[in-house]
Amino acid sequence: MRTKHSTGNEWENRYGYSRAVRSGDLVFLTGTISMNDDGTPHVPDDGYAQATRCFEIIERAVRALGGTRSDIVRSRVYVTDISRSDEFGRAHKDFFGEGGLDHRPCLTMVEVSGLIAPEFLVEIECDAVVGSA
Repeated sequence: MRTKHSTGNEWENRYGYSRAVRSGDLVFLTGTISMNDDGTPHVPDDGYAQATRCFEIIERAVRALGGTRSDIVRSRVYVTDISRSDEFGRAHKDFFGEGGLDHRPCLTMVEVSGLIAPEFLVEIECDAVVGSA
C-alpha cells in the first residue's frame, strides 16, 4: 500500500513530487526548507529558527500519514555553512527531545554549496517507520 501526502505548494507542483510518501510502514519525507505558509523564507539568517521550522513542516507531514516524530529513524540535514552546525544541531536535539522524548534518530549533517534560494540556510529530510515494524 502506498499513500502520498502533498501540501500543493509551488515546488511540489513544479517539480512533480510529494511532501511525503508512505509505503507500508515506511515513510519518506522530502527535503524540507524553512518556508512560511505564504512562500517566504522563515527568519532569514537564523539557522536555529529555520531548522525548527523545517521540523514543524516535517512533523505535519508524518502525522498526515499516521506517524509521529518518535517514528522518525533518520534525518539528513543539508546546510550552507557547516560552521553554524550548533544552530542546526540544537534545533534537531530540541525537536527530538521535546517533552522528555529523547528519541535520538540517526543524523547526518552535510555542507552544500547552496539550496533553492540563498535565503535558506538548511534543508532537512527524514525517514520514519510507522506501525508494526
